[in-house]
Amino acid sequence: MKIGFIGAGNVAQTLSRHFIQAGHEVILSNSRGPETLSGLIRQLGPKSSAGTNIDAAAAEVVILATQWEKVPEALKGINWKDKILVDATNHFDSTFKVAQLGNKTGSEVVAEFAPGAKVLKAFNHVVTSWIQEVPADMNTVLFVAGDDLKAKAKLQEIIRSARFHAVDVGSLKSGGSLLQLGGGLNGLLLRIAERYK
Repeated sequence: MKIGFIGAGNVAQTLSRHFIQAGHEVILSNSRGPETLSGLIRQLGPKSSAGTNIDAAAAEVVILATQWEKVPEALKGINWKDKILVDATNHFDSTFKVAQLGNKTGSEVVAEFAPGAKVLKAFNHVVTSWIQEVPADMNTVLFVAGDDLKAKAKLQEIIRSARFHAVDVGSLKSGGSLLQLGGGLNGLLLRIAERYK
């Protein structure tokens, strides 16, 4: 499967290594242009490539891994109808000032900038330094929230292929509020020692 990243920082790089290990292809993009990613692409190897945000958005699953203040620009100009968009952002800016969202979750705000997308929330809740090891510790849990069951199932399949446990925590509203900054599951490292079959 081809997985696109809008953003090429720590989250995108860490997840790319896991997904490539699992046999997927990745395409990374950033605001400075594909040519600035050539060194990273050489490190990641032949299953990786660089492109624009539009190129990344053509992948089967797209992961938004930009800084919060860059979200509107990063999503602009793309036809999001029926695309799977995974929100991996946390809603604070480069000075760590937390955005005031009213009664919305960060992912609901993201969905407003990507009309028609099947928006999911994942990957933002765990510190990337906790999941650097490739291949992954098969007991580490990654949570997924969203309203589209088929989109969630596809993302969970990708997560499992990379040797993580995928756990569905509900809708974009309720589950997303648990995963986002300040939520009960944000910043939680959970490993399953044993599970009943």
